[in-house]
Amino acid sequence: MRLGSALVSLLMVALASPATAGDGRGVKRPRLDLRASPRMAFHPVSVLVVAELVGGDQIEDFYCPAIEWEWGDGGRSASEGDCPPFEPGMEMARRHSASHAYQQPGEYNVRVTLRRVGRSLAAATTVVTVRGGMGN
Repeated sequence: MRLGSALVSLLMVALASPATAGDGRGVKRPRLDLRASPRMAFHPVSVLVVAELVGGDQIEDFYCPAIEWEWGDGGRSASEGDCPPFEPGMEMARRHSASHAYQQPGEYNVRVTLRRVGRSLAAATTVVTVRGGMGN
């Protein structure tokens, strides 16, 4: 009986754990990477941030997502694609970019979230450091 309860416990843990490599149907979800350029600069500065889906399969969920940017300074921006309906074989956009101007020195946590039909698909965060100029 102890072996049976151990197997049940193991099965419950496996079912409760989120799938990182796929969705149970053999489909691999892409990973979201986030890069900022420059990552460190003197103010004022305009920073380009690129979010990229890496690896994984072409999944309808990731086709034409809404993109939300949180800039870490109280600023936010969002965009939604105007895409035709998904059909098998269509390519999903893997790179999304936006720029933001920082006027004050500080360390800013930049976050991007991909959403589809109101639910979060993936999110990533990076840090941008803005230093004061000479004499500040």
